[in-house]
Amino acid sequence: MGCLLLSCSSKHPLLFKLTLFGVALAIVVVVLGAFTRLVDAGLGCPDWPGCYGHLLWPNTQQEIIQAEVAFPDAPVELDKTWPEMVHRYFAGTLGLLILGVTLTALRKRSLIGTASNYDAVPIKLPLLLLVLVIIQALFGMWTVTLKLWPQIVTAHLLGGFATLSLLWLLNQRLSGIVWQLEQPQLQALQRLRPAVVVCLLLVIAQITLGGWTSSNYAALACPDLPTCLGRWLPPMDFSSGFNIFQDVGPNYLGGLLDNHARTAIHFTHRSGALVVTFALIGLGVSLYRTHIPAARFLVLILWGILLIQICLGLSNIIWALPLFVAVAHNAIGAVLLLVMVTLCHRIFGATTRSS
Repeated sequence: MGCLLLSCSSKHPLLFKLTLFGVALAIVVVVLGAFTRLVDAGLGCPDWPGCYGHLLWPNTQQEIIQAEVAFPDAPVELDKTWPEMVHRYFAGTLGLLILGVTLTALRKRSLIGTASNYDAVPIKLPLLLLVLVIIQALFGMWTVTLKLWPQIVTAHLLGGFATLSLLWLLNQRLSGIVWQLEQPQLQALQRLRPAVVVCLLLVIAQITLGGWTSSNYAALACPDLPTCLGRWLPPMDFSSGFNIFQDVGPNYLGGLLDNHARTAIHFTHRSGALVVTFALIGLGVSLYRTHIPAARFLVLILWGILLIQICLGLSNIIWALPLFVAVAHNAIGAVLLLVMVTLCHRIFGATTRSS
């Protein structure tokens, strides 16, 4: 065989299981965040961390009256309060789980005495995750206090994707999976390292553009295909569309940009999708030519996820952003990122069979 996978026997099964559960929980948080944003519930609770001063949200008529007296500029909308608070509680649970992972890693590291096993306990990634989840909590607060400022909303989205990716990377490191290859195959993979890093950065850039498109309410700026507003190059205002210092106004719910600025954002995101598609196809072809069975398997997964994501993106335009499709577009984008993280882990961690 050209490639042998080491068995997935983690030296730290508890940490492996915790991080795997954390990945599943992080996906739920990303999906809930997308749902909250798409149903315009980002300001469903005008305060933080509670909701109109409640641990959950006001339910009874008396509680609603009291809430509206306390927040006269933010009338209670029950269809928007619960998505916001459910998202907060799942995100808070994820934060506690990451704290538990970090403490467990620190404890194991202090108990293991031999130098070889000492380095086998990942500690930098758990600490980085803990710092990231604290920053995410701040972004969650600023999303409310700064009234959906697009920069904060986009950064909050990226923080969620980063948390998910780092949890998955930690889980992969704990899994013990390593590609053991013949020297020629290893050299072929090493030559593809720059390409896989570039593709990973392109996927991250496209996710960022997606977040900017959503936070500026530009998803429907181009309602037709393959043209935009009936033209290949419609009127666009890039300076306003990508002005990171724009005013929020009373709040940014619904957005404040004019049509030309939103068109520029949407057109850039659509163009980015083409760039990412061709880049991932090219990367896949190069990996397929290495004749490594495990690499070919990952390529097929990559292309399958990419195809689903393209179909979801087109469906958002054709059917004017149906809620289920828009949420799924966010979820599959997260899965695509995880596939790229997996590829990076496998390619950079591969060794020769003799070693």
